[in-house]
Amino acid sequence: MTESPTGEPRVIATEAALDFLSEIRRDHPDILFHQSGGCCDGSSPMCYPASEYRVGETDVKLGEIGGVPFYISGSQYEVWKHTQLIIDVVPGRGGMFSLDNGRERRFLTRSRLFGSGEAVCGIPALSRPEK
Repeated sequence: MTESPTGEPRVIATEAALDFLSEIRRDHPDILFHQSGGCCDGSSPMCYPASEYRVGETDVKLGEIGGVPFYISGSQYEVWKHTQLIIDVVPGRGGMFSLDNGRERRFLTRSRLFGSGEAVCGIPALSRPEK
C-alpha cells in the first residue's frame, strides 16, 4: 500500500457500499476490487473473485475496504494519487464481469483531494443562460 500525503487512507467506503459488499461476500467470500478505467468521479470499480483476476505488475494496492483489497492501475494511480477514493453504491447495473452486475445496484467511485474534506469532481451545477 502507498502512503497518502496526509496519512489518510487512500480508499474508503460509505456504509451503503460496505453493506452491499457484505451481501456480495456471502456469495463470493474471496474478492478484490480493481479501478482500471475512468478518469473522474462516476467511474465504476470492478469487483472480481480473487482467484479469477490477476493483479498486474504495475497495479497499485491503495488499501482495503471491508477487508477487501482495492487495486488501481498504475496509470490511473498517477492521475488520482492526490485524491482519496470514496467507494459508494448507486442504483444501476455493474460492469459486465463485475460481481455487482445483476443486483440492480453498482459500486461508484467518488473522490476528494487529500486534506480538503470536499469532493474533487462533484456533479457540476448546470449553468443557466443569462437573461
